[in-house]
Amino acid sequence: MKKFQFSLEKVLSYKQQRQDALRSEHAEILALVRAQEALVESRWERYREYSVEYRERCGRGLPMTEVLVYQSGLRAMEREIQSETMRLEQLKERAESKRKEVVAAKQETTAIEKLREKKARDYQKALEKSEEAFIEEFVSTSRVRAAAN
Repeated sequence: MKKFQFSLEKVLSYKQQRQDALRSEHAEILALVRAQEALVESRWERYREYSVEYRERCGRGLPMTEVLVYQSGLRAMEREIQSETMRLEQLKERAESKRKEVVAAKQETTAIEKLREKKARDYQKALEKSEEAFIEEFVSTSRVRAAAN
């Protein structure tokens, strides 16, 4: 009997390549998310430090012009933090969307792999049955020859 060949091997190979590519893209997006999280945290840290400096200087007495400068600086930092946080949320949404694509690709690949395994088992059973039939025929032929002699 000929060697087992799975008719969807090329499809399976393509699906596996696609799954690997999606995983790679997902990993890249997760790296961007981590970098953005670090950026947002650094912006918050800078905001807290600036706020502490502002309160300390206010406690010692501060001219109104400098109060306005500090307040506008704090507002600018708040807007920047808000903008960076929105970017972070967008990246998280992209990461989640890509994760769903990876899961779907994995399911497709797994389905084809299970089909291949089933076909391989069926092929193996047919091969064993064929070998058993050959052995049975060989034994019965040998018995007939032995009985004829």
